[in-house]
Amino acid sequence: MSGLIGKKIGMTSIFDENGKNIPCTVIEAGPCIVTQVRTEEVDGYSALQLGFDDATEKSATKADLGHAKKAGTSVKRKVVEFKGFDKEYKLGDAITVEQFIEGEFVDIAGTSKGKGFQGVVKRHGFGGVGQATHGQHNRLRAPGSIGAASYPARVFKGMKMAGRMGGETVKVQNLRIYKVVAEKNLLVVKGCVPGHKNSYVIIEK
Repeated sequence: MSGLIGKKIGMTSIFDENGKNIPCTVIEAGPCIVTQVRTEEVDGYSALQLGFDDATEKSATKADLGHAKKAGTSVKRKVVEFKGFDKEYKLGDAITVEQFIEGEFVDIAGTSKGKGFQGVVKRHGFGGVGQATHGQHNRLRAPGSIGAASYPARVFKGMKMAGRMGGETVKVQNLRIYKVVAEKNLLVVKGCVPGHKNSYVIIEK
């Protein structure tokens, strides 16, 4: 699917034509530079490698510097491959937010906020044991039994238990584009997008 790399700016709200207040996320989408063109003859598939957000030469490897020099651009912090572009692009071309149209729907993927080590109530939505009745004074958020007795004498894989939460790739589908601000490279989409402010997101058409 064709798309663009962006950066989550934050959330706001706008009013629609019926006066309803719509929560929206503002994303700085592009401009992205074509850093490599994958072809069927050479790579076995067709795709475009896009780079976004300039990095300093000091922080780049020699391989990154050579790769960027070939495309005639600076080293990029985020590089992602996309398939399915309608137009033909060459090495070094810029792809902007203008490829999106107000009213269309997109899928957006990002890395969710890290929550650290969490218990089962927060991580999996367990209800606990209800009120502190039956003589229980400290079991409200405990996981309870996690297995049987002498058979099978083990805990099955995938058992919902406490552990690290967040920091995973999450994709939210069918988010409507409310505004395209081409002069500032901004997209305003309905709803929330995974990740913290200034985190990278991948927008797919």
